[in-house]
Amino acid sequence: MKKGALNLITDVPGVKIGHVTLHQNINDKDSICTGVTAILPHSKNSFSQKVPAASFVLNGFGKTVGLIQLEELGLMESPIMLTNTFSVGAVLEGTLSYMLEQNPAIGDSTSSLNLVVGECNDSYLNSMRLLAVRPHHAVEALVAAKSGWFEQGAIGAGKGMICYGVKGGIGSSSRMAQHKELNFHVGVLTLTNFGRAHECRISNWDKDEIDKPDGSVIIVVATDAPVDARQLKRLAKRAAIGLGRTGTHIHNGSGDIVIAFSNANTVAHESDIPYDSHTLLRDDHPLMNELFQAVIEATEEAVYQSIRHAETTHGRLGRVVEKGIF
Repeated sequence: MKKGALNLITDVPGVKIGHVTLHQNINDKDSICTGVTAILPHSKNSFSQKVPAASFVLNGFGKTVGLIQLEELGLMESPIMLTNTFSVGAVLEGTLSYMLEQNPAIGDSTSSLNLVVGECNDSYLNSMRLLAVRPHHAVEALVAAKSGWFEQGAIGAGKGMICYGVKGGIGSSSRMAQHKELNFHVGVLTLTNFGRAHECRISNWDKDEIDKPDGSVIIVVATDAPVDARQLKRLAKRAAIGLGRTGTHIHNGSGDIVIAFSNANTVAHESDIPYDSHTLLRDDHPLMNELFQAVIEATEEAVYQSIRHAETTHGRLGRVVEKGIF
């Protein structure tokens, strides 16, 4: 399918990405090799203008927060934040402080706030027990978020991640879903930390298997097509097909989670009108199949892009994870 102008999730108008990367050798044993990545669904206030969203869990060996309410209401009211497993709490706190500053009514004259934070375990390279990521790093990632081009690979939350036995991290891709006069964007961002070297279907590296936990992947799907939460759940499931195309069979201890949203229609936090009215794509319209294919293709390529853009990285205990060469 035709790719977006940048071949990034930010080809979906309004989506913004921000990174904070931490990399420091502490001593012969410990190294900080981690970070935070922020995904903003649009350029407006994400609490006052919520977006339809859904999630799909392929394998639930993960510590993502915020998906229960997201699934219950079919709405997302915050940025999506990504980090390492032990830093979910710190990133949650930092994101909360950022959102409270942006929205003085939260927890006072209006409801509480549902934040979404995803994680992967980067402890092979990163000394996670040091808890290096602090709340202010989440704020910095949010403030740094921008539209357009952004870095991929060993950056932000992806700094310490490993994919198919080589360096992984942040990857992204996009596709155009088109039918006659209709033309919409589908963008995917992946945080890749999964798979064994021999599983990757397009690798040409011959490396010893790294002795590490099974790993995880977070997949974020964004679109400007007018679809609701139920339809986004269908899109999220198709991301699993794109992931499978790369070769993984989803290990027992892997947390493999998809979060999908559309920013075509926003839902106001408060309204005096008892009804919401939005234009929605019909399930049986030919464009729906185009959206499915777009998610599959963009997910597959986003995994490969996470490897392609990463560089050889040194971490704790003198460990080195090399760049994968296709």
